[in-house]
Amino acid sequence: MTHTAWLDARNILVVRVDNLGDVVMTTPAFAAIKHSSPGARLTLLASKAGAAALKHIPALDDAIVYDAPWTKGTSQGAGRSAQVDKRLINELTRRSFDAAVIFTVCTQSALPAALMCRLAGIPLRLAHSRENPYDLLTHWVHDTEVCATGMRHEVTRQLDLVRSVGFHACDERMQFRYPASDVLGMRRKFALAGGDLLRPYVVVHPGATAASRRYPAERFGRAARAIADASGCQVVFIGGADEAPLIVQAQQQMHEPGVSLAGQLTLGELAALIAGAQVIVCNNSGPVHIAAAVGTPVAVLYALTNPQHTPWKVDARVLNHDVPCRNCLKSVCPEQHHDCLRRVEPEAVATAALELIRALPGVPLSPHTHRPVAPLMAMG
Repeated sequence: MTHTAWLDARNILVVRVDNLGDVVMTTPAFAAIKHSSPGARLTLLASKAGAAALKHIPALDDAIVYDAPWTKGTSQGAGRSAQVDKRLINELTRRSFDAAVIFTVCTQSALPAALMCRLAGIPLRLAHSRENPYDLLTHWVHDTEVCATGMRHEVTRQLDLVRSVGFHACDERMQFRYPASDVLGMRRKFALAGGDLLRPYVVVHPGATAASRRYPAERFGRAARAIADASGCQVVFIGGADEAPLIVQAQQQMHEPGVSLAGQLTLGELAALIAGAQVIVCNNSGPVHIAAAVGTPVAVLYALTNPQHTPWKVDARVLNHDVPCRNCLKSVCPEQHHDCLRRVEPEAVATAALELIRALPGVPLSPHTHRPVAPLMAMG
């Protein structure tokens, strides 16, 4: 099969209208397009949260923010009106894209986006599809995947999609870059919050967008206390400003409250903070995938709502308790017991994190030697 038309495309729209973590997991596929067509310009169509990653993903050149009505979304009223959709079609038409690649999870239809791209006159349109899309897509991969144990990772799914039209990756690792200014900004805020830049630290994120993916905050606190006691590391809490109450609950379980940077960091500063940590302890959320992209070990409280988003190509411990209701795909536990997370003891979380710290090459478990605090990572 010839893929000449795809490889000759120079103005390509890549669609990923989900959350930040989904965009980060798609970066190997973005990079595969750029590797196979070095002269191509990639524009990301994404939610506000996803588009925020633009300047941190080298393969991307531009972004269009769109709160797609076929996703959960954040806007109300006029923000989700048909007029917004019409304006987007006009914008896509104006930009004269040569091709569009629509990335979806296996439970999401690509056809709404495919229709918009067709109406915008984009001649090449690629996506996974369960049903025959006929003329909505010019190229498609039959999607037979179901959410089940053993399914392929989300990164692999998107790499397989672009490979079907001739885009091949030279590096399947995820990408997330940040400039030196983000390191300096993070260090300044770290110090102002009471942190010691000369001591090693662990990052703890007790939040997640879905309630079904949140390990109890007080248990995060108990685990963090055990990690700090055994390693001498500082504990640094992260999250949005709205997650500050969760951090307070965690801090109440600790001998020392640690440092809270909730709501204070830019996305690049967050990445810089995570890059300098001994380990990140968190729920299945965006920081997991940023950590994987920058190479920081991950101890993740991974709710069994879906199986395909585990840490990618990084040292990790995936913690949960098996339950018969696994792969429920729900944002709120339908059984109301939340056993897949609640039955994980804080001691097990601490043990997992400490194992990852010990596993760092040349880094003994000691408060006196540690990974560099947020290594400088140039953009590009």
